[in-house]
Amino acid sequence: MDLHGPALDAARAFADRWLASLPTRPVGVPADPAALRARLGDLPDDGVGAVEVLEHLTAAIEPGLVASGGPRYFGFVTGGSLPVALAADWLVSAADQDAAVAVMSPGAAVVEEVAGRWALELLGLPADAAVGFATGAQTANIACLAAARHALLAAAGWDVEADGLAGAPAVTVLLGAGAHATVVQALRLLGFGARRAVRVAADAQGRMLPAALASALAAVPGPVLVCAQAGHVNTGACDPLDEIATVLSGHRAAWLHVDGAFGLWAAASPSRRHLVAGAERADSWAVDGHKWLNLPYDSALAVVRDATALTTALSVSSPYLPLGELDPSTRTLENSRRARGVPVYAALRALGRRGVADLVDRCCDLARRAADRFAAGGAEVLNDVVLNQVLVRVRGVDVADLARAVAADGTCWVGTTVWDDAPALRFSVSNWSTTPEDIDRSVDRILALRDELAG
Repeated sequence: MDLHGPALDAARAFADRWLASLPTRPVGVPADPAALRARLGDLPDDGVGAVEVLEHLTAAIEPGLVASGGPRYFGFVTGGSLPVALAADWLVSAADQDAAVAVMSPGAAVVEEVAGRWALELLGLPADAAVGFATGAQTANIACLAAARHALLAAAGWDVEADGLAGAPAVTVLLGAGAHATVVQALRLLGFGARRAVRVAADAQGRMLPAALASALAAVPGPVLVCAQAGHVNTGACDPLDEIATVLSGHRAAWLHVDGAFGLWAAASPSRRHLVAGAERADSWAVDGHKWLNLPYDSALAVVRDATALTTALSVSSPYLPLGELDPSTRTLENSRRARGVPVYAALRALGRRGVADLVDRCCDLARRAADRFAAGGAEVLNDVVLNQVLVRVRGVDVADLARAVAADGTCWVGTTVWDDAPALRFSVSNWSTTPEDIDRSVDRILALRDELAG
């Protein structure tokens, strides 16, 4: 008796319909949550067959699904799923391996070892760095900063894993004025405290100023953790990492972390890796896979130069669970987890070095095309378009009203932000399937909706 085939066939039928619809379907028509709840129904007294469950589920939630994997979703830095990565993710679910310990799945452990090595090579990071496969930049930042906390306090003679933070030597945290919220959240969760972090001044594009960092560092006598970034969430600008590393080189107890959720992938492009020059001099790096590499959610890498610092900070031991440094869970926050390295391996092998570089370059070129078209249409482009981010301000209409009109229209989807204390549109190009025609159609429609709202 085939217990899996009918259910998998039903899932495949929905997947085929959904993926085929992405190039043409409305991107994000708003749905009523109450209506979606009603469509999902109540918990039945008796069980329902698998095929019936899947057909009911997909019909019920489809009105509430956003075509974020499609070519005209520009609201967040959200990639789609490369076909090979999507298929590899299905393999992960079908094999259902717990990738925590090598003995539980030698195949999953070795895939992650190889995929991690390839990623280090593409990103220009130290070949002997430790790589953990995390859910996203949030957990990757936490893992990296946990390693930083361990190393800085161990150097001061304090065992933070055993003794906690009460009474520990103070670690000063310096971060740019435009640091991403996930870094601040990581500081909160690790006990550093969000309010205690010292903000370092940035330039007009959000790049940390090395002179301001040097001034702040001069007032720090003890251990210091500096959080820089590659790819500002609004402008795409990258901190001057080489200069920052040079400023830190004279401090006796310093750790440099780079939040490179999407921008660090610029290192894979020969024409854009100058934007992240010096990244290899840092001590840790967080980078997403489900953004610019276009992997299915969830996927990210936590990379730490000092493998011992990472494994000491994150490892858990038990008589029934002996762990070594090669076990994947020694480099992540989870013990039980799916084999996230499999889609990473599949995508990197399918793309190759040149394919990853082309993906990065194509998105950057399309962002430049969007910026030029916005400017030609009378909108103000607020940032230097160096990567895949375009920051736009339109005159004569409320930005929130325009974003709602764009969402209701369904041609594309854009987000809003605040820049220089005023609202703006944020247009992010991250999808492997986006074409020049998608850019032109989307920008033209946004400008037309602006004109309609302006009366």
